[in-house]
Parts: sequence; structure tokens; C-alpha cells
Amino acid sequence: MTPKQFKQTLLAVLIATAFLLPLVVQSPTYLHLLIMLYLFAYMTTSWNLVGGFAGVLPLGHSVFVGIGAYVSTALWLQWGVSPWIGMLAGGLVAAFVGYLIGKPTLKMRGAYFALSTMAFVEGVRVIVENLDYLGPLKLNGPRGLNIPPLSPGEGGFWAFQFSTKEPYYYIILVMLIAVALLTWYISRSKLGYCLQAGGEEPEAAQALGVNVARSKVVAMVMSSFLTALAGTFLAQLTLFIYPKSVLTLDLSFELAFIALVGGRGSIAGPILGAFLLRPVSELSRIYFSDSLPGMHLIIYGVILIVVMLYQPRGLAEPLGRLFNKVAAKFTSGGSSETPGVTENAKEGA
Repeated sequence: MTPKQFKQTLLAVLIATAFLLPLVVQSPTYLHLLIMLYLFAYMTTSWNLVGGFAGVLPLGHSVFVGIGAYVSTALWLQWGVSPWIGMLAGGLVAAFVGYLIGKPTLKMRGAYFALSTMAFVEGVRVIVENLDYLGPLKLNGPRGLNIPPLSPGEGGFWAFQFSTKEPYYYIILVMLIAVALLTWYISRSKLGYCLQAGGEEPEAAQALGVNVARSKVVAMVMSSFLTALAGTFLAQLTLFIYPKSVLTLDLSFELAFIALVGGRGSIAGPILGAFLLRPVSELSRIYFSDSLPGMHLIIYGVILIVVMLYQPRGLAEPLGRLFNKVAAKFTSGGSSETPGVTENAKEGA
């Protein structure tokens, strides 16, 4: 077995284990924690399309979560449109907004782009908090929107409401696998190469004929659409949304922290970061929510400082090197000195 085959086998085992996990984990509380882990891994992977590969630092992705949540919820409450259809509608609206944001701001660099996205989130939050209606859509101002729980006979797949946690678990797991596969495909496509070239050396890429601005806008539109789908999922999971729950800078910062700690621009980085940092967030909310609200962001900051000092490219890189060594050792019959192991390990990477 080559290192590449070893990695593929291990990945298949991990995915199979994830699908079988609800058969072992029966507690709704633990299932909910796993659902939130997958949800943040999904959102951060979506963020990574523009925040990782494009080489910019967007700090306003919560606006797309909010758009997805509000559009699908309003369509369901006012006209009975299935949240599955509302999810796509919210994604399209978010993609359009992402285009409007990205077209002018992606020409900026460094802190200027980050500040512009932060300002947009705060502007949208203030608007939503002060409006009961935005066109035909009911926003209900700061009171938010409450989705009435349906009886077991009335709920189900079409209504995106379930009496147990297992359906939500499998839905977000499939969404996470799908967005990870999409990211893997994009990273090996022409768009991915253009994004990486434009993110690292934009002047050199432009000199070679790469349309850096267009590539970044395309990535922003795709990232906005995918992030909005998570907003609909979150709304149906909690059955209640309000501006400060989905249109908040805390959420935007959290996605950036997760990506930076895990390793932005990599496939596994956002997932690894979510699995490392989300338990910290949940535990800090349990123990510090009353006395020190927002403590998880302070802990995130400390972790981020330490990681940036010692592993500025995130934890995915050193862990990836360690995994390659282990894979090479196992696939070479236990001898790390076998000739050709290094070359095989590189091929498996």
C-alpha cells in the first residue's frame, strides 16, 4: 500500500465512522455539540474559499449567514415556502450581495479590506434591528423571527424540522463533506491556481495574464452562497433568529480565528481548526457566559497569538508533515530508512 492509498483508506474510515457515530452517541446534548462542530467547520471551509485561497481577510461573513437565515425563515413564515427552497433563495441573494461587496472592496489590501467588510456587517445589523419589514420580507426588528415548532406529523424533511437530532447531524455532515470536496476540486482547478497566484504575488500574476480581480470576485460569490446555506441550517436548528445571533462581528471573527489557527488556504485547516477551537467556545460559554460573556474570543486570541508565533501557517502544516511521516512508516513495513519512502510520501501529499 502506498502512502496515498493509506491516506485514502484512512479518510474513508473517518467518514464511515462519522456516519456511524449517532448509533453510539445517543445523547441529544453530545449530538448537538457535534452538529455545531460540523456547522462551524462547514462555514469556515466556505470562508476559506476567499479568506484562504484568495489571500485576503474577510471579517464580515456573518452577513451571509444572516441573509440565508432571514430569507429562508421569512419565506417559510409568510408564504409557506419550504426552507430547502428558501435555502437556495437565500444563497442566491447572498451571492448577489457578495458580488456587490467584493467588486469594489477586493481591490483593497490588508486591513482596508478587513475593515470594509466589518463596516458592512455592522451597517446591515443596524438596518435589520431598526426595520420591521424590508420590502415584502418581515424582519421583526430586534425581536427577531421565531419559527413555530411543528408537531411530529406536520414536520419532516420538507419543513426542515425534526423531532430528533440525528437528521440535523446527517444533513450538516453531508454539507460539510460536499463543501470539502468542492474546495478540493477548486484548489486543483484553474480558478484555484489563479486565486493562489493572485493571493501570494498579485503583481506577478497580473503580469502573467491572470485576472486576479475577477478570480477573487468569483471566489467571493461562491463563498457567500455556500455560507448562506449554513444560515438556513442554523435557523432551522435553533428555530429562532435575531440580529445579534446571526449578524454579529463575533461570528465573523470566530470563523477567521478558526481558519487562521487550523491553516487558511488548506483543505483540512478549517476542519481541524473547528475541531480544536469549538470545544473551547462551548466550554467557555458553559462556565463563563454569565460572569464573562465573550470569554471564548479572548481565549481564541491567546491561542491565535501562540500559533502565529510558532506556526504562522496554521496547525495543518506541522500535523500534515507528522501524518506523512507516520503514513510513510506504516506503508514501508515499519522502516523509515527504506529508499524511496520520502519520494512516495511526497507523492501521497
